[in-house]
Amino acid sequence: MSALELKVPPPLVALLIGVAMWALSRLTQSVTVSVVFPITMTAVVIVLIGGGITLSGAITFRRAKTTVDPFKPESASSLVTFGVYRMTRNPMYVGLLMVLIGWAVFLVNVWSALGPLVFVAYITRFQIQPEERALASLFGEAYASYKSRVRRWL
Repeated sequence: MSALELKVPPPLVALLIGVAMWALSRLTQSVTVSVVFPITMTAVVIVLIGGGITLSGAITFRRAKTTVDPFKPESASSLVTFGVYRMTRNPMYVGLLMVLIGWAVFLVNVWSALGPLVFVAYITRFQIQPEERALASLFGEAYASYKSRVRRWL
């Protein structure tokens, strides 16, 4: 791990960003909307879909009997390319991103919309890139082939 690779669990990163989004929404002016129910329902649907994607990724890892520990990708016992991993290499992070997008919709605040962007930048730099290096080292050409077929996010 280099000095720039921080060990903060991705769900905690999402939670901290979510709290910051809420704080920004309270400190800045939110958009006034007269249709609260549809916005709330849209936010709930996005959050539920995101939660489902995250859960699906974790369950798929468990079925493959490989680690779900984001800090130990080098201990992966297999390269998971089935299930939700056919659509994205990082479904658990995509799911967390969708939860943050749903939260931004619920907050109805332009500044809070920066939260999901911060999440993508942080997770890409401090989590995904180190994982990709470890997986490339472990699985070589199989991982390179998988990377060429399946996108990092969506």
